[in-house]
Amino acid sequence: MTINYTWDVSTVDVKEIDSNADTVFNVHWRLNAEDDAHTVKDFLGNDVPISTSVYGTQALDTSDLSSFTAFADLTASDVQGWVEAAMGEDKITEMKAGLDANIAELVTPTVQTKQVG
Repeated sequence: MTINYTWDVSTVDVKEIDSNADTVFNVHWRLNAEDDAHTVKDFLGNDVPISTSVYGTQALDTSDLSSFTAFADLTASDVQGWVEAAMGEDKITEMKAGLDANIAELVTPTVQTKQVG
């Protein structure tokens, strides 16, 4: 099972800080995981990779804006780097392990839902 992870960090909160307009101080993020080895049927009957995601917000440290990047010049890669740095490697590893477990449960369910009577 090969799981591919992608970040969506396209929604941010901004405000003026130290005369820097549209300073990003909070990021609304989603970490997606997709298993390219297993598929399920979508509502049209097409095979699509099994996927899952986790989402949240991450506050950014804006105490040192010496390397400020204007909002118009920001890339998703910039914002993703900030989020990953703020979260730390251990938190990201933990989230990926949780996504892996979710996919494993989707591939080989250990829980069943049944109706009584």
